[in-house]
Amino acid sequence: MTQADPERDPARRNGARRPTVLPRLGDVLPALVQGFGPDRCLALALIDASCLASIERFYGDEASQAALRNLSAIVYDVAADLLDGDELVVSGETGRLEIAVAFFRGERDGGFYRTELPTLVRGIEKAIAPARQKVAYPYSRQALSFPVGYAAVQRNPFLGPETQIRAAIEEARADADLERRGLARRQRRGFLSVLLAGEVSSVYEPIVDVKTKTVFGYEALVRGPEGSPFRTPGALFQAAEEQGLIFELDCLCRRAGLDGAIGLPSGTALFLNVRPTTIHDPHFKPEELIRTLERSRLRPSDVVFEISEQESIESFDVFREIRDAYRALGFRFALDDTGAGYASLQAVIELEPDFIKVDRALITGLDTDKARQSLVRALQSVADTIGAQISGEGLDTLEELEALDRLDIPFGQGWLFGKPTPLLSGSDLDDAEPKSDEPVPFEPGEPAAAEEPSE
Repeated sequence: MTQADPERDPARRNGARRPTVLPRLGDVLPALVQGFGPDRCLALALIDASCLASIERFYGDEASQAALRNLSAIVYDVAADLLDGDELVVSGETGRLEIAVAFFRGERDGGFYRTELPTLVRGIEKAIAPARQKVAYPYSRQALSFPVGYAAVQRNPFLGPETQIRAAIEEARADADLERRGLARRQRRGFLSVLLAGEVSSVYEPIVDVKTKTVFGYEALVRGPEGSPFRTPGALFQAAEEQGLIFELDCLCRRAGLDGAIGLPSGTALFLNVRPTTIHDPHFKPEELIRTLERSRLRPSDVVFEISEQESIESFDVFREIRDAYRALGFRFALDDTGAGYASLQAVIELEPDFIKVDRALITGLDTDKARQSLVRALQSVADTIGAQISGEGLDTLEELEALDRLDIPFGQGWLFGKPTPLLSGSDLDDAEPKSDEPVPFEPGEPAAAEEPSE
């Protein structure tokens, strides 16, 4: 089931438009009490949307309510399709981000609990699944989780209807919470199975010399198992963050980047993403790292450590000491996503990297946007002062590439040059011709299909 725009494509039931904003549970409570008469059963499905609370914290109530309306439209349409039209679809109590679907059936109509209510729940889950990443767009680019719980209660005249309605709501909430915790457990186990088995690999995106159109280097980008929910870097790192395993995943990604670089063409550089806490990885110590490079047929001068600002640098003084020690061995450093935030501009000055990778936010539309051109010129001036070279990230068009050339930016990378791919495997190299130090030519073609930006 596809998500409909509640304003432009409203669902209709009995000639009525879908409400733009659902009524609150408290507002329809009198109707629920009235409908919950003798010989009646109340069925309730509850969708937990508490994950939208983070959107409210960062973007405000209007943003979270917009996302809740998107979710409400999906739930309303499913209920309209599967039920008889006598159901109530409402938002939760004041202060709760949730949606409830309530309907009544006869006391002896046992089939509704065995089939009708579970069918409604499955229909809601099926409709929400493909929209989990769109419900809160553009405020969140992650796939959010909306667990669904349900409950049913038979009218007991010894108790007040409000008491029984409240009990059904609490039971449905508890059921949704159980579903949420079960999902979290399954996700943790699935992610741990990938992490502990080391089931990540690397693909390599070319970094191209703007003037000569030859490949200067390759950035290693992580991929999870094919066909798994952890295929993309975004899914991998989201799961790692939720499970408190960012450091462990980062170490695994770095090793995969080196292992897959055995086919790196001579004369090109390997850009390897690292986080500031990488210095605590025992495999990152100079002696162990150099042994790893030897197995991949690499030298320190072939490797550029690309510092990710997904994690803040606690002490620039300490990091500079580490940087100097590795530079003495021949390694170089790049600063990633420069221009995406104020912190990265400070890091340019504090760390004096060998390469400054300008974030795609400044590169997209560079050929026509004077303000972006001015910012890139300013970064180029800073780079000249500290002896760094700039690479523009996220190139999508030939016009953007030509704009980099006019601005004397030496390097660029992006979907313009195609999708990242694996390098030659070790067995392929045994049959391949000897490496040449000649630069690798690259002819820009049609842009690759867009995929999720990588770590």
